Amino acid sequence: MNSVGQETLDAARLGAEWAWTSIYKDYSAAVLGFMRAKRSQDPEGLTGEVFLQVVRDLGRFTGGAEDFKAWIFTIARNRFLDDRRAGLRRPSVPQPNNVLEAHGEVGDVEEEALRALETDRVVDLLGQLSADQQDVLLLRIVADMSLEDVECF
Repeated sequence: MNSVGQETLDAARLGAEWAWTSIYKDYSAAVLGFMRAKRSQDPEGLTGEVFLQVVRDLGRFTGGAEDFKAWIFTIARNRFLDDRRAGLRRPSVPQPNNVLEAHGEVGDVEEEALRALETDRVVDLLGQLSADQQDVLLLRIVADMSLEDVECF
């Protein structure tokens, strides 16, 4: 994952499309990985919400390029926690098979099953750790943050 520079941040503040594209390309996969590893019910949706908030709040962001990644993952963690709390207030309702079948086939079942097994194993191992320990590992591995950046959390 590349690090967004000060020039990119300044251009994004001015609304430059290339800067926003660069920010999204540099951080979206890591944010999505963070959401998946935390077992978000809607990792893609939450990733989108994170970047909408980044767009809305960049003008209020203080700090340089070195603080930017930590800021994005603070937003991601907060969005995840908000979503989890909301899910507890309004749990999802399972749909009958005929409703699900109406949406048709999705992807390669074998590939998805193998990926799910790998993800489940990692998530099970993470589940043996405290929430803070999980966040540190995810930020270090998925977000590729330095120890110094993670200590800010």
